[in-house]
Amino acid sequence: MTDREALWERLKEPFDLLILGGGATGAGVLWEATLRGLKAALVEARDFASGTSSRSTKLLHGGVRYLELAVRRRDARQLRLVREALGERRVVLDLAPHLARPLTLLTPLFRPLEIPYYYLGLKLYDLLSGRRRLGPSRYLPPQAVRDLFPDLPPTLGAVAYQDGQFADFRLNLALILSALAKGAVALNHAPAKALLLEGGRVRGAVVEDRLTGKEVEVQAKAVVNATGPLADGVRRLLDPELPPLLTPSSGAHLVLDYPLKAGLLLPRTRDGRVLFLLPYRGKALLGTTDLPALPEPCPLPREEEVAYLLEEVRPYLGDLSGRVRAAWSGLRPLVGQGETRLLVRDHHIEARRGLYTLVGGKWTTFRLMALDLVERVAKDLGLPLPPPTSHATPLLGAGERPPLPLPEEVAQRLYETYGALAPEVLALGDRPLLPGLPYLEGEVVWAVRHELARKPLDVLARRMGLAFLDQEKALSALPRVVALMAPLLGWDEGRKEAELAEAKRALPGLC
Repeated sequence: MTDREALWERLKEPFDLLILGGGATGAGVLWEATLRGLKAALVEARDFASGTSSRSTKLLHGGVRYLELAVRRRDARQLRLVREALGERRVVLDLAPHLARPLTLLTPLFRPLEIPYYYLGLKLYDLLSGRRRLGPSRYLPPQAVRDLFPDLPPTLGAVAYQDGQFADFRLNLALILSALAKGAVALNHAPAKALLLEGGRVRGAVVEDRLTGKEVEVQAKAVVNATGPLADGVRRLLDPELPPLLTPSSGAHLVLDYPLKAGLLLPRTRDGRVLFLLPYRGKALLGTTDLPALPEPCPLPREEEVAYLLEEVRPYLGDLSGRVRAAWSGLRPLVGQGETRLLVRDHHIEARRGLYTLVGGKWTTFRLMALDLVERVAKDLGLPLPPPTSHATPLLGAGERPPLPLPEEVAQRLYETYGALAPEVLALGDRPLLPGLPYLEGEVVWAVRHELARKPLDVLARRMGLAFLDQEKALSALPRVVALMAPLLGWDEGRKEAELAEAKRALPGLC
């Protein structure tokens, strides 16, 4: 059982690194630093992956759109990013096979000139993947496309290619839990309220436990600002006059009651983006938008973003507005100023008096970002580092699917959530959380005991994933989740009512 109080007490020890932010960036740094022998702690103001890192398009990819930009604009940075991401795609598939898998996507062809354009472009995508490619792209004739997507208008065929799909919030959690298992410290619901200075340099932070009201001064040789779209706010704790590093961009997604056999890449939208329609736990995930946004922890999808997505997909698949089951929005921490869709998704490290800000990048390249950051800090501080092993160290839960005495849909979802640990989760309770859904009451107990879940949406959104799939069903499950959490966390009737009310208010923003 993960003892949160013991983790809090350990924050009183001195650390090499204190990481602010428990999303993909911070979790990656914690894992890399721990594997390299550094003593590291991570604190997150809300829940792990409660921001952008649970609101992605769930793709492990190099980025077909970035490749097109690289070629059209002759941009070597974009090309390097695509190549690096394609290599990392294979690494994640190997290290967390229960959380990531190859996915076939189709680019439909409607005009003759599109056939050589997209076929050659995706062959270049294969070439950049090198030995780590997942499978060759290939042309599909019109009948094969019609079999997969009967609602599409008549096509001239399609180009099918391979990318990866993953459970973003579960991978985020697996990085943190894997680091905890190797001696790291990580706490959610624990914001950093101020930076500690010594001789003009940052030497830690004042951290508050939102659940108890306690505070502690965490001492560290360096502090890593891994707060994503909120990073400029942390930088200004050190110097209020600093100019912004970031241009946040909003990316909205819809989950539709529209089962799919493969993914669909729609390469032409009115704002020059691409649109993805992907299989997602028996439904379809539609995204994404790209609008300038203000940095905030719990952004809601704007009405115009929802309307845009539905309008853009309508010429291909008809009116899907009545099939929306969930919606969310994430903020991209784009480095630089200018038109957001053209900014390179590369990462950037700023070192300022012991505060290291790591921003930019994308989910697929989290490990390379962490590698660069850890090696930069170690060099600056004169800390010895062994060679990196994160490219070959499986994450918690990695392993073959164990046999489970459950219906196939439930067994598969349990494996795709917990991997080799699924039998231990099942042992805590096999009763369905809601009739007809493949979610078990034992998962709630497991989330509280072993995954540091302390709020109902920690469980429903970022441990089980139901809130990202169907918000109405998540709302129906809330009372039972609260009832299961209450005896584990010592909640009385008043606290149960307060937690239920808070979760209902927070559900639309998923945090």
